[in-house]
Amino acid sequence: MPPPDEARRALLREWVAEAEEDFRVAEHLLQTSPHFGKAIGFHAQQAAEKYLKAYLTWHQVEFPKVHDLREILHLVARQDAALSESLRDARLLTPFAVRSRYPGLTSPDLPRGARSALGIAGQVREAILAALAPYLDAPSSVAE
Repeated sequence: MPPPDEARRALLREWVAEAEEDFRVAEHLLQTSPHFGKAIGFHAQQAAEKYLKAYLTWHQVEFPKVHDLREILHLVARQDAALSESLRDARLLTPFAVRSRYPGLTSPDLPRGARSALGIAGQVREAILAALAPYLDAPSSVAE
């Protein structure tokens, strides 16, 4: 069984890997198929959500199974109010989690659309990866 810090670091890396995949999918779609705006928005929202949850996981803050980025940012603010405030635009991505995926619901709209959604997710990515860099770069004592 790995030491507690290594287990925590491994879980952190899993969250970040999941977030990176969603971010890369949104990025790829924007570059190759920009007309898939709802899908780009969905993956941008998922990436932002997972980066934020990675941050909360590292800080051992329990979070509900929600897609509401306003609620998640509120939890981040308990650890770092300035970080949460700097990422407040992420709240705009919340509707992409559900409303863009089901017929009959109003599709979310952002100024500049999919490019804007990816830009917001990119801001979350940059800030969270910077905040977590010391823990992601730490050497592993367990072979992965």
